[in-house]
Amino acid sequence: MLSPLLTSLSIWDPFISIGSTILQPLYWVVSGILVLFHSVWSPVFGTDSGWTWALSIVSLTVVIRVALIPLFVKQIKSSRSMQLLQPKVRELQKKYAHDREKLGAETMKLYRENNANPLASCLPLLIQMPIFLALFRVLDGAARNIPRGHWLRINPDLVSSLNSSTIFGAKISDTFTKVGFANGINSVHVLTLGLIIAMTATLFVTQLQLMRKNMPAEALEGPFAQQQKIMLYVFPLIFAVGGINFPVGVLIYWFTSNLWTMGQQFYVIRRNPAPGTPAFAAWEERHQRHRHEETVAVEPEGRGTRGGGSTALPVAQAADAAATPRVARQQPRKQTRSQRRP
Repeated sequence: MLSPLLTSLSIWDPFISIGSTILQPLYWVVSGILVLFHSVWSPVFGTDSGWTWALSIVSLTVVIRVALIPLFVKQIKSSRSMQLLQPKVRELQKKYAHDREKLGAETMKLYRENNANPLASCLPLLIQMPIFLALFRVLDGAARNIPRGHWLRINPDLVSSLNSSTIFGAKISDTFTKVGFANGINSVHVLTLGLIIAMTATLFVTQLQLMRKNMPAEALEGPFAQQQKIMLYVFPLIFAVGGINFPVGVLIYWFTSNLWTMGQQFYVIRRNPAPGTPAFAAWEERHQRHRHEETVAVEPEGRGTRGGGSTALPVAQAADAAATPRVARQQPRKQTRSQRRP
């Protein structure tokens, strides 16, 4: 009964070995950054503190996300181009509805001419996946006291420290499924569930604000919009279900990464929204209000009117009035009593 199963498992050994070999450079980078920031935070919280390791993971996430900023900018531009091209894509779909091959060729030609890449929106996520897998393996190895990565191999004490470090009573290397429910609900369950909810919520809000605020109305129709709506619910669900198998340290990484993405996207949408979107209308309203406030600030106080209000001179007239010197009004000389007699 077991021999066929063992044989089938042994078939995958070469692929597992190849994957491990490919990930070795990432193990080296991830473990090196962790050890570097561990040395930075250790004087503050202590060498074996869970907060030291948690902040090291957060710092690792920030370094990775800063390195991905150029790709994020490219993703935003490509995603915006894809949104704005949806009306033209629907015209092509109507024109070549009978010829799927011609429709595909014309659609890709339209994308090339407008520098839009349908895969660009997935680039940051695809690049993060090997890093996520490397971090998962490093933390999983720490849970088993197996050092993965050069910098942890030459510092075996750090492996034990990472394995035993706790935050809010839960080990950094523990998972929701690993601890089980033999002793009821414990701090690991509470912390992992909290991080899973936070990770899922930030991912959902990030995609929702992109669809609701930075997409024109016409881009919310058609196959591309349907794909976006599916991703809005499917991606958070995948992370929520898979999160129960992630160590606490990996959940900290993903929550921090999603939080960074949400803030970064909010900044881009607010400062540089796509034309014809609710975000662009809000941007124009803010700029008009700002220009109005600047105009009011430079206008001098107007003279009182009969209605009790005040009028303000135009800016040019105000400047001329300010440049014209005032002539002092001369008071009449005071007359003596003899001069006032008739």
